[in-house]
Amino acid sequence: MGYKSFFSVLIALVLCVPYCARADNGVFDMARWESILNGVRTRAANENISQNVIDDTLRAPLFVPAVVKSDKNQSEFKLTLAQYLNRTVSQTRIQDGKKMRLRYPTMLGRVENAFGVPPHVILAFWGMESNYGAVKSRHKLTNAFLSLMYDGRREKFFTNQLIALMKIADKNNLDINNIRGSWAGAMGHFQFIPTTLAQYGVDGNGDNSIDIINSVGDAMFSAGNYLNKLGWNPNERIARRVILPADFDTSLLQGDVKKPLSDWAAMGVLNPDGTPIPTNNIVAGLVADVAEIEATRDAVQADIIADAVSPDTDVAPAPVIEAYLTYPNFYRIKKWNNSNWYAIAIAELSDKLK
Repeated sequence: MGYKSFFSVLIALVLCVPYCARADNGVFDMARWESILNGVRTRAANENISQNVIDDTLRAPLFVPAVVKSDKNQSEFKLTLAQYLNRTVSQTRIQDGKKMRLRYPTMLGRVENAFGVPPHVILAFWGMESNYGAVKSRHKLTNAFLSLMYDGRREKFFTNQLIALMKIADKNNLDINNIRGSWAGAMGHFQFIPTTLAQYGVDGNGDNSIDIINSVGDAMFSAGNYLNKLGWNPNERIARRVILPADFDTSLLQGDVKKPLSDWAAMGVLNPDGTPIPTNNIVAGLVADVAEIEATRDAVQADIIADAVSPDTDVAPAPVIEAYLTYPNFYRIKKWNNSNWYAIAIAELSDKLK
C-alpha cells in the first residue's frame, strides 16, 4: 500500500472509531481498500479517463463511515400522504417557487421551448429536490462512492457512479475533488446521480461545459431534457383530486391498476364537489393513502361494535375516500423517483406554481 493511501485510511480509522469495520471480523480490511483503489485506477485507464482525473480522484481517498452508516440505516418511518404533502408543498416552498419564476423567466422559457416542459413543472422538481438550490450537499462524492464500494452491498452500482463522475469531470474540465453531493451520490439543483447526468446532462448557459451544481441554466436544461426523454406531455395534467365511495376497493388505489376515465366514473369516482369526472377514454390510475383508509374503516367498525353494546353511542358514517386520478405524466415522474407520494407532491406543487 502506498504511503498516501495508508495515511488516508489511518486518518479515517482515527476519526471514525468505533464504526469503521466490515461486519465479518470487526477490522478495517486494508487489502480490500487497496484493491478497490487499484480497481478504479485500472478501469478508469481502460475507459480512457485522463491521468490527471485519475490522479485527482485517488490522491487522498478517505473512507467515510458515516456514509456507509447512512446506507445501512435508511429510515423506514413512513409519513401519511397528508403529512408528506404538508412538509413538501408548504406555503414557504410555494412562495419561494414563485420568486424563482420571476428571477429566471428567460431560462425557464428557453427550457420550455427546447424540451416542452413548462416552467411550473421545472420549478416543482427544483423545489422538491433542493429547495431551489438552498440545500447544499456536503459529501465529497469521490469519498462517498469509494466508501460504499468498500462496504460492498452495491459495489457494482457505486463503482459505475464513480467512473461516470470521473468521465463527467474529465469531459467538462471540473475539479472532481470539489464535486459534492448526498451520501448516495445525488448532486446539484435537481439531485442527479452521475450516470443520469452523463445520459441527460445539457449545457444550458452556453459555456461548453455541464455543471449542474454551480449553473442553474445547466441544471434546468438537464432536468428539462430528462423529463422530455421520459416522454413528458405538456398537454396532459399530472393528477386530479377525486372522491370515491366509502366502500371502494382499496386494492385499486396503489396506482398500478389503470382504466379509462369512463370506467372509473361508472365505479363512482367523482370530482371533489360531487360532480361527474370526464368520461372519455383517457387511461388513468387511482392513488390514495390506503393505510389511512383502512385505519378509518377500523375505527368506524369499532364504533359499530360499541353501538351494539351501548345503543346510545353516536356512530359516525364512513367518510368518502379522497384520492387522485393519476395520468401518464404521473408515471413519468415515477421514473424520476419511484414514489406515489413524491409524484403527487410534484403534481400539487406544480399546480400551485402555474
